[in-house]
Amino acid sequence: MGRQSKVEGAKEMTRENTRVVHIGNRTIGGGSPILIQSMTNTRTEDVEATVEQIHRLEQAGCEIIRCTVPTLEAARAVGKIKKQISIPLVADIHFDYKMAIAAMENGADKIRINPGNIGGQDKVAAVVAVARERNIPIRVGVNSGSLEKELVEKYHGVTAQGIVESALDKVHMIENLGYENMVISIKSSDVLMCVEAHELLAQKTDYPLHVGITESGTIISGNIKSSIGLALILNQGIGDTIRVSLTGDPVEEVKSAKLILRTLGLRKGGIEVVSCPTCGRTKIDLISLANQVETMAAQFPLDIKVAVMGCAVNGPGEAKEADIGIAGGIGEGLLIKKGEIVKKVPEEQLLAVLREELEHWNDDISK
Repeated sequence: MGRQSKVEGAKEMTRENTRVVHIGNRTIGGGSPILIQSMTNTRTEDVEATVEQIHRLEQAGCEIIRCTVPTLEAARAVGKIKKQISIPLVADIHFDYKMAIAAMENGADKIRINPGNIGGQDKVAAVVAVARERNIPIRVGVNSGSLEKELVEKYHGVTAQGIVESALDKVHMIENLGYENMVISIKSSDVLMCVEAHELLAQKTDYPLHVGITESGTIISGNIKSSIGLALILNQGIGDTIRVSLTGDPVEEVKSAKLILRTLGLRKGGIEVVSCPTCGRTKIDLISLANQVETMAAQFPLDIKVAVMGCAVNGPGEAKEADIGIAGGIGEGLLIKKGEIVKKVPEEQLLAVLREELEHWNDDISK
C-alpha cells in the first residue's frame, strides 16, 4: 500500500502518471485534463443561495465545487444541493469527524479533511470506514499555517520540507487504515515555498495533487500571486486540479483559472480577448469597451482570438494576429478580420456588430 508515497527520492511524478481518482462524474489524474475548482462563500445551510452561486460558477466554467460543512444542517443540505447541480461537490470539513461522515451519507462526492485536526486516530478510522464503504475520495489537506509544532521545531520554522512531511504523515495514516483513494493538497501563502513544496511532494507520491496558493489576497494581489505560483508548478507537469483563491466573488476565481490554463497551453477553447493598453491616440472609452467584450465573449464556446483596439490608425495592424477585432476612432469604428478592415460602423454599434459576427461564427461551427 502507498508504494510511491513511501519512496524517498522517487522519480518525480507528473500529471501524466498520477493515480486515477473518480470524483462524482469527473476523473482526475492519469493524464486527465486539469480541472478547475472553486468554493462557495454562502452559508451551505442556505440551499437556495448556495445553488444559485454554484449555477453561476458552473456557467463560468467551474468543474468541481467545494462547500463548507460545519453543521449537521449543512451536511443535510449537501443532498439537496446535489440534486440541483451538475458538477461534483466536495465537503470541506474542519475539526468534527461527524460532519465528514454526515456529508458522505448525504451524497458528497469527495471530502476534504486534515486528519490531524478531526479528533485522533479512532475518528480518522471512522471517517475512512464510511469513505471505503461508499468509495468516496478523501482530499488530504495541509496548510503552512497549521503546520505541527514539532515539524516547525524540526525544520527551524515553517518550510516546504515540513509541509511535505506533514502531508505524507497524514497520507500514511489513511494508507495504514487500508485506504488509498486520495488526493493531496498542500498550500501556503508564500508563493516560492508553495512551489518548492510541490516539487518535493511530486518526488515522493503518485497521488493526484490539487494546487493553489492559499490566502493569496484580493482580486489584484491574489491573481498575481496565484498566476506566478500556479504557472511555476503547472509548467513542470505537476498538478491535476487547481483553485485560484481570491477574496471576492468566486466566479472571478474560475475566470482566472481558465485564463491561467489557456495561457500555459494546458487548455483550449474559449475566446481569448486581447486589447491595447490605451495611449494618447485613444479616442474611445476603450477600458469600458474591452470589459464589455470580455464579458460577452465568455458566452461563446469559440477557440478564437478577439482584439479590441483603441486606435483606428494602428489598430488593424496590431490586431492582425487576432481572428477578429474591433478598433475605435472618432465617432466611428472598424471591424477587422486577420488584420484586414472589412467594415466601418458608427462607434455605438461596435459591440453589436462584434456580437453578430461571433454569433455567425458560432452558428457555422455548430452546423
